[in-house]
Amino acid sequence: MRLAYLPLCAAAALAGCSSGSGGQRVAQAPAPPDWRSIATDSDRHRLREWRTAWVRGLEKARASGHGAALAHEGALLQPDAAISWEDPPPGLYLCRTLKVGGQSEALLDYVAYPWFDCRIRNENGLMSFTKLSGSQRPIGLLLPYVGQRMVFLGTLQLGDESRALQYGRDRERDMAGVIERIGEEKWRLVFPYPHFESTIDILELVPKSAAS
Repeated sequence: MRLAYLPLCAAAALAGCSSGSGGQRVAQAPAPPDWRSIATDSDRHRLREWRTAWVRGLEKARASGHGAALAHEGALLQPDAAISWEDPPPGLYLCRTLKVGGQSEALLDYVAYPWFDCRIRNENGLMSFTKLSGSQRPIGLLLPYVGQRMVFLGTLQLGDESRALQYGRDRERDMAGVIERIGEEKWRLVFPYPHFESTIDILELVPKSAAS
């Protein structure tokens, strides 16, 4: 099974229909798929190593003089700061990405990007996440995991592209992350060992309704 994201939501909805009286189709919300049956071997490995990537990224950033900036972000950049889980509500979000630990000496060890627009949808029992603006836009699904978190599996949309690649088709575009709740109305989406630029990416999520 491979993800096509929003098309997958539609396919899942069809799979979750059953015939009612008179042969009428009655929609039933499907059970979310097991992320392990979807994730590539490479992404399962990246998810297992999420904490190692985080520690290495922080070490690189501190060694290059970004300790004060890291401390200023508080719980957002602390690996063990997750609190009791609540699903992020559907709607529009403000989101920003922090890239920590450059993959090579030529790359910066800490970059904090400005706020962009993101969206979470709840469709037929599946939660989708899309970054709506910016030059690098993750798009994918949030799936049940273990403990106080969920798994993100998706792909990276670049520049003026209007459609997302199918998950598993291009290893360099595949994205795997863990989403955690770190505040009353705040979540973070953590991408260990992304294929570009950094050792770990942390995407902060705040509902627009809470930020206004």
